[in-house]
Amino acid sequence: MGAGETTPYVDRCECIGRSPQTQPEIVSFHPDRQDTGAAGWRHLLALIDEAADDGRTTFAPFRELSAAESRSIVTLPRSIAKLTSVTHLSLGVTNLVRIPPEIGAMTSLETFDLYMSYRLHWYPYELTRCARLRDSKVSTRTLYGNYKLRPPFPRLRPVAGVGQAGLMALDPGGWGADTVRTCSVCDGPVDREPHQAWISRYVGTDVLPLLVNACSADCVAALPQPRAGYVPTPHTGGPDIAQPPADW
Repeated sequence: MGAGETTPYVDRCECIGRSPQTQPEIVSFHPDRQDTGAAGWRHLLALIDEAADDGRTTFAPFRELSAAESRSIVTLPRSIAKLTSVTHLSLGVTNLVRIPPEIGAMTSLETFDLYMSYRLHWYPYELTRCARLRDSKVSTRTLYGNYKLRPPFPRLRPVAGVGQAGLMALDPGGWGADTVRTCSVCDGPVDREPHQAWISRYVGTDVLPLLVNACSADCVAALPQPRAGYVPTPHTGGPDIAQPPADW
């Protein structure tokens, strides 16, 4: 970088387009893997431990990270499950491409702010376990299937036995995660065959595209009705999925 330039907080993302004219027919998950040796990752782990120890109710870790540290973070650590006292999660401008399912353990969560996290196009279904969540702030136009543009969803993998070892070393560009441990629906173990599905539901004050990693077809069948005005059933994404017209 040239003299006087500073490290940007985020990488540029236009993978779902910004208008009907720039919208692609096919989209894929961001393939980024988290560098767990990065200084920013270690700093974030320490901030989570500190917040868990003091029982704070507001957690805004990216305010305490440098630009270079923030840019190195593409997912939150699974240790966010320890933040059971946090009611307000404020992340704002980040380089995140996914949120781990362990966010469902943040049972006190009432509000969360990820506005201007433009690389974050979907959320884990486990977020629906945060029963107190009433207020959200997200960048709607960057979400898969959003009502303004109706960008496509990534096509999910067919059900296949990958084995327990395989579930611990997935390709995030193909699965949306590098591990699948428990069922998004029943919270039981996923042993060999993850059953993935998309569903759009209200979480907080926004309709979010939620990724389900289920242990069985029965758990997929047990999912609730999607939000009216979106794909009317759980689905596996791809360009052939018919969505309602965009409200452009």
